[in-house]
Amino acid sequence: MEILLYSAALIAAVAFAILVVYLAMTLKASTRTLNNVANTLEGLEKQMQGITTETTALLNKTNKLAEDISEKSTKLNGLFDGVKGIGETVKEFNQSLNQIATSISKSASQNQDKATQAVKWGSAVVDLWKKKKNK
Repeated sequence: MEILLYSAALIAAVAFAILVVYLAMTLKASTRTLNNVANTLEGLEKQMQGITTETTALLNKTNKLAEDISEKSTKLNGLFDGVKGIGETVKEFNQSLNQIATSISKSASQNQDKATQAVKWGSAVVDLWKKKKNK
């Protein structure tokens, strides 16, 4: 019976030794994995710092660009106001020309008889002058 007890103790000791060996191997693999994860996180942290620096620079450039666009937009507003004034002036000028044209057309229609007589007299004078010149 003692042999059985020693055998059981020996089997338990061997099983415990095997368990410890596998546990040690698992812990070593876990240590390597955690070291790789730590190295990856350090690299990621460096990359994030670079990204943060670039993002900050990009944000500063974007803010400067927005300010520049705002200034130029303000200047363009003045230009558009000037163009609007020119457009209004041209519109008023066109209205004045239309009024003058209307006035001339009314005068021409009212004085049409006089204009016809003036043309007849003018052509008669030209004919007389040609006849006199031919003699």
